[in-house]
Amino acid sequence: MVKVEGTMAELRELFVEGAKQEGRRQAKKAGVEIVKSGVKRAKSAWQRYMAKKSNQIKFKSGPKKGRLDLKKMSRAYKRSQKGKK
Repeated sequence: MVKVEGTMAELRELFVEGAKQEGRRQAKKAGVEIVKSGVKRAKSAWQRYMAKKSNQIKFKSGPKKGRLDLKKMSRAYKRSQKGKK
C-alpha cells in the first residue's frame, strides 16, 4: 500500500500530467504502427532504372552545371528498353 500526500491541486497535476504523457505515448505508437503497415507501391521501370544507375547519373556542364541532365538519361533509358522488348 502506498500513501500519497499533497494538496488536491498538486495531486491532480501529478496524476493528470502522467495520464497525458501516457496518452501521447500510446498515440505516437499507434501512428508509427499505421505508417509501418501501409502498402508499399511498386516502383515504375524508370524509378528502378534511376536507382540502379544512381552512381552513373549525368550532370549538365556549363552555366547549368550541377543540374541533372534528364534528357540524356531519358534517351539512355529508352535505348536500354528497346533491346528488352
